[in-house]
Amino acid sequence: MPTIYDVALKSGYSATTVSKAFNDYSDISPKTKKEILKVAKEMGYLPNSHARTILTKKSWMVGVLYVESFGIGIKHPFFNAVIEGFKENIESKGYDLMFISKDIGKGKFSYLEHCQFRSIDGVIIVHSDYHNEDVQELLRSDIPCVLIDMESEHGSTVCSDNYRGGFEAVDYLYSLGHRSIAHISGGDDTFSGPKRREGFKQALKQYGLPSKAEWIVDGGYFTYDSGYQAMQTLLNLGERPTAVFVAGDYMAFGAIQAIKDRGLRVPQDISVIGFDDIELARYTTPKLTTIRQNTNRIGGKAADILIEAIDCKETISMNMIPTELIVRESCQRIT
Repeated sequence: MPTIYDVALKSGYSATTVSKAFNDYSDISPKTKKEILKVAKEMGYLPNSHARTILTKKSWMVGVLYVESFGIGIKHPFFNAVIEGFKENIESKGYDLMFISKDIGKGKFSYLEHCQFRSIDGVIIVHSDYHNEDVQELLRSDIPCVLIDMESEHGSTVCSDNYRGGFEAVDYLYSLGHRSIAHISGGDDTFSGPKRREGFKQALKQYGLPSKAEWIVDGGYFTYDSGYQAMQTLLNLGERPTAVFVAGDYMAFGAIQAIKDRGLRVPQDISVIGFDDIELARYTTPKLTTIRQNTNRIGGKAADILIEAIDCKETISMNMIPTELIVRESCQRIT
């Protein structure tokens, strides 16, 4: 198998320049890098990870930490899609991914110990249980961390503009003539729930719409069942809203089923708008109108920030990605 020195000899560049080309250093020209990589490909050269680690003083391994206490886990399509966007970007820069747990073989480790054991360069922490002490220990360490849907003074956050998305949902319903709008919110112990609820309330205030405490129902942790139960609560009220903004698509699916189980129709009797735009939203009956989170941009931005932090350019920042209204079939104009 050819070595870096064989590539250097054939390309006419020094071994140092060849190494810089492989590791995407900025102090060589794109033309030089292209020539070296072309020669390496023709020769069938594969970089030696151990040599690269010694040269760059990095493991080229980043960790993915997902911790939550609600039982859904990484199966949720929003977080799955965010990690996919992160993975695509981080791998294009030459890094590998590793999921961080507290189990290595038969041993029990903290998240920090696992990262130290594997020489992890940095970690993306996805919708974590903020009060988890092992997570806090990792955040307080010198390992760079970027957080998705979580805030900390020890790491940068990347999230959707949840407040604006909540406002946008009401704005759209108002444009359809709705004046009696309820909200099924995410729980107060979630990162995004309170922010979407505040956007909802601000839109009601701006448009001079009634803000009734009984029309805002806590849907907890964004599940189908919690959406179903919350919608039942709204349907049991003496005065029924004409539209409901639901703070998550899974909850919206539950809410729609609750409406159907009462013999009512969506959107003819009650309009429903969700939040997320998970893939299933376009296949339900009716197809769900929702506020889209740009998961690819969230994951990609998290990768960019983490790489900068690994390269000793860390600054703590809050990065909000714009949302987008996706109009389908679950909302209807009223007169």
